[in-house]
Amino acid sequence: MKKTILLSAMFLGSLVFAQKSTPVLGGDRDVHGCIGSAGYTYSQLKNNCIKTFSQKIKLKEVNSDKSYTSMTAVIFTKDMKKAEVFIPDGAAKSIILNKEGKAKVWKSGSYIKDSYVLTPYKKSYQIKKNDEVIYQ
Repeated sequence: MKKTILLSAMFLGSLVFAQKSTPVLGGDRDVHGCIGSAGYTYSQLKNNCIKTFSQKIKLKEVNSDKSYTSMTAVIFTKDMKKAEVFIPDGAAKSIILNKEGKAKVWKSGSYIKDSYVLTPYKKSYQIKKNDEVIYQ
């Protein structure tokens, strides 16, 4: 009888341990409820979770010394006055750029350390960081 109770206790204990160590799919929600493992990132402009790789405007990294080419996505507000750029290696998930006047140039505000500029380029766009092209 003691063996049965002991074996049962060990079995139940191992089940509890196994449940705690197994990650739950979709359990990686961020503060906005976006599931990163499913490819979702929070968009400040859309105020919703989006898949950046599904966006219409995707730009490739220029002059990368990495073994892979990084991509970024760009989305605009309907009035085209703001652009959101998803820079993969930045501390923030995205950066909001504002259009200045009637020119087709979007610039980052002074609230961030580096200066980002989005400009039209060959039927698409390019992103400059501190006057150096990083995506196009």
